[in-house]
Parts: sequence; structure tokens; C-alpha cells
Amino acid sequence: MTDPRYGGASPSPSQLSRYLRTASDPVLRRRRWIVGLSLLGAGIGQVVGAYQTGILRHLPDPPVGPFDSDRVDASDYAYRRAASPDGLIMVLTYAVTAWLAGAGGQDRARHRPVLPLLMTAKVAADVVTDLALAREEWRDNRALCAWCQGATAASVASLALALPEARRAWQHLRAA
Repeated sequence: MTDPRYGGASPSPSQLSRYLRTASDPVLRRRRWIVGLSLLGAGIGQVVGAYQTGILRHLPDPPVGPFDSDRVDASDYAYRRAASPDGLIMVLTYAVTAWLAGAGGQDRARHRPVLPLLMTAKVAADVVTDLALAREEWRDNRALCAWCQGATAASVASLALALPEARRAWQHLRAA
């Protein structure tokens, strides 16, 4: 049920602000987690991008596992797309996900079903891309970037969090 304090299909900016900052319904809690995980992914992209542009000289790795972030993130693999360090692309893509998770007010699955569907499609595409890139990363380097795999884990968790709202949006569209 929509709380009148937060508006309906088109909440005012003050209603949207109040909802996003103060409400505590389960859908919003999941959206907040997606925003947080996306900000984590963007932060990881910033660290990797800082290494790839020479701001940082070293990316520490866990002491176990097949990780060599320095080698992976300095390799041809990491500069192959858009004539850019891929860490900087990570910042952009995770920012888009955070924006989609934060957009819209209460019960957006009913009032603006395109938002949760776009968000879920974006996160699903991220997971598919991240897994393909991990495979390519391993194939080209015989090592993985621990930072990038952390971002992949954030994307997988975001997908699990996004699915319930997307399901509700899809059901609403089918019933309309």
C-alpha cells in the first residue's frame, strides 16, 4: 500500500526525498543495499582506475588464491575497451546501477515498472559481463584481479536483491 506521505505515481521532490531517506519498507531496504553495493563497485573501479593511470603504484591482493591484480590490471586485457583503463569504465557502470536503484518513489514496481525492470536488466547484464570478463582475465593472464572479483560479487548480490521487485513490476505490467 502506498503511504500518502511519499506520493504515488509522481511524488514531489520533497516526498521522494523523505521516502528515500526515512522509509523502511522491504523493497526500499533492498534498493538501498543495491545502491550501497553499486557504490562499493564504483569505489573498486576508482581504486583500480587509480592504479591503471599511475596514481597508485600497487594493488594489494589477498595472500591466497589466484590473484595478481597488478599484473591483470596492467595487461593489455585491462586497456582493450574504449581506449580506456577498464577501472574507469567500472566507475561509470556502477554509477548507472546506483542511479537506477535510487530512482523512483514508493511502490515504483506499480507506478513506474520500467525502473525496477531496467535496474534488474542492467544488473543481470553486469553479472554476465563480469563473468565473461573474469574468464577472459584468466585466459589472458592466468591470474585474477581480486578487486574486480569483489565487484563481481557485489553485482551477483545486487541481482539477487533486484529480482523480487522486478518480478512484481513484471506481474503488474502483465495484469495491466
